Amino acid sequence: MTEPLPQVRLKNAWHSTHPWIFQRLVEKPAQRPKPGSIVEVVGVDGVFMGRGFYNGHSRIALRMLENDPDVAVDAGWFLRKIAEAVRLRREFLQLDAVSNAWRVFHSEGDGISGLVIDRYDDLLVVGFFSAGAWRHREWIFNALRELFPGCRFHSFADEHVQKQESFDYKDTLGTQPAIIREYGIQFRADPAGAHKTGFFADQRENREWLSHQCTGKRVLDLCCNTGGFAVYAAARGAADVVGIDIDPAVIDIAKDNAHLNHVKPRFVQADIFPWLREAAAKGDLYDVVILDPAKMTRDREQVITALKKYLDMNKLALATVKPGGLFATFSCTGLVSEEQFLDMLRRAAFYAGRTVQVLKVAGAGADHPWLAQVPESRYLKAVFCRVLD
Repeated sequence: MTEPLPQVRLKNAWHSTHPWIFQRLVEKPAQRPKPGSIVEVVGVDGVFMGRGFYNGHSRIALRMLENDPDVAVDAGWFLRKIAEAVRLRREFLQLDAVSNAWRVFHSEGDGISGLVIDRYDDLLVVGFFSAGAWRHREWIFNALRELFPGCRFHSFADEHVQKQESFDYKDTLGTQPAIIREYGIQFRADPAGAHKTGFFADQRENREWLSHQCTGKRVLDLCCNTGGFAVYAAARGAADVVGIDIDPAVIDIAKDNAHLNHVKPRFVQADIFPWLREAAAKGDLYDVVILDPAKMTRDREQVITALKKYLDMNKLALATVKPGGLFATFSCTGLVSEEQFLDMLRRAAFYAGRTVQVLKVAGAGADHPWLAQVPESRYLKAVFCRVLD
């Protein structure tokens, strides 16, 4: 017989379909389950509401998983959820025809809060962003072994997540990189190196679209990281490509990625702020300018500060775009909304004295799905513009 799950009761009536329920709405159970334990959730009236991860140490007390009282959340349930996510990518989106690198599982968007899995050829990178996903990691790894026979694993949990969610986990060490391809272009994905997921697969469709606007053009890729946009542009026939990043480790990987594709963009290790000021002073202009900085903040109290940083860098970047040229600007800060980001761009254009014509607003690829009731999963903003004057 399976032991009954610990029961957690809500303090108030709850009618939302959002999977997060915060501590202030939950009664403290007499016996505290360990962080990430699966519990049965009942309403203030004692009526069954569902099953989910419980964490008495986190601001998010409950992460709901299943609302059918006849369905157990066990190893089989995890296998079915992950298999369903894989079918979406392979059968519906047919991503294998495009790339051997795609997001396998996107947290709430695929039904398990705090679980992120990326595929890089035979290497699966598993990120734990909740104590629940971490506590049930063996079920997750076993499901992945069944769905991706012969796969390798790299797993990690960010320090701030471990602190917030109250668990301890060491990243996998010594993982060998994988060589991936997308739209015929190759990259080295190195999760044990400069970035923990190894490569930003979320920008795949944005790289492909923008690269076809770069043929014969002069291209500037700011915050280029491992060279995704720069290598695409060079491979699609750009006349001249410059990539700038402050991190020497990612610049080395970017150079390797260029070598893989037999192209020769120039990569420069520099802080973009003084570099852009110097470029503007020299009148150095580009046909296509890309600005894709790292996440600015994880703290809601710092969103205004983050928007000021976006404003400063976008204003400087706009000064390097030729009249009639293209400007692609991105934000992966989930706490910054699309509306806030577009308003920032409007102000940056005003301060730079440029007229910006928005051609397209996009986000992450379809392998990063999000539920309508969970907008937090929609983190990437992409805006493609012409700079008219």
